[in-house]
Amino acid sequence: MSSPTTDSARPDGRAPDQLRPVTIETGVQAYAEGSALITAGGTRVLCAASVVDDVPPWLRDSGTGWVTAEYAMLPRATHDRTPRESARGRIKGRTHEIQRLIGRSLRAAVDLEGLGAHAITVDCDVLQADGGTRTAAITGGWVALADAVDAMVGEGRLASVPALQPVAAISVGLVDGQARLDLAYVEDAAAAVDMNVVVAGDGRLVEVQGTAESEPFSRDELDRLVDLALEGCSQLDRIQAGAPAWSTSS
Repeated sequence: MSSPTTDSARPDGRAPDQLRPVTIETGVQAYAEGSALITAGGTRVLCAASVVDDVPPWLRDSGTGWVTAEYAMLPRATHDRTPRESARGRIKGRTHEIQRLIGRSLRAAVDLEGLGAHAITVDCDVLQADGGTRTAAITGGWVALADAVDAMVGEGRLASVPALQPVAAISVGLVDGQARLDLAYVEDAAAAVDMNVVVAGDGRLVEVQGTAESEPFSRDELDRLVDLALEGCSQLDRIQAGAPAWSTSS
């Protein structure tokens, strides 16, 4: 693993390239075709994959399936209560952005033609938020999706499992001049650069979202952060493959 770039200490004592303790528990909902509860440090996201034997109107008669996602944060997922968006009568732009990101990421993982005329919605509900909720939703959402596809084969809704490649996501950032992996909220709030990186199981990039909060950052810093994210997602791939028995805390 990479060595620290400065002597800056992380609030929880982790090395710069160290994930928070991560666990993924499957089969946590009785009625969803696939489900997973992912815990990454203080962040906990419940992911449930639901299957319908139909597709959106624009895909009917195309022979292609569909995967989409919805994302929500429970009112007391954070320190102060946040009213439900449904009670406000509209979904925030941030929520739209996050659920589109999750949907794009999960669609990159699966052969949609292999799904046939089926649509899968992956609901990602944040039970507790301490940074990295969207990346945890993608990582846990993929496990729920894979679980649902297996269930479809077992139920006879699919003849075989379509091509399905692992997809994981992680946050990285520059904090006090140091490149850090898997930012907790206190680090994300202090980061000069924060980035979310989605990576396929073969190491190819699905999406990179990076922002300079103050001064612009260099190409070298970008490369350093992406390399760090690739290392982190490789570890998450192994956790996904071993869910629920394998975890970084074991």
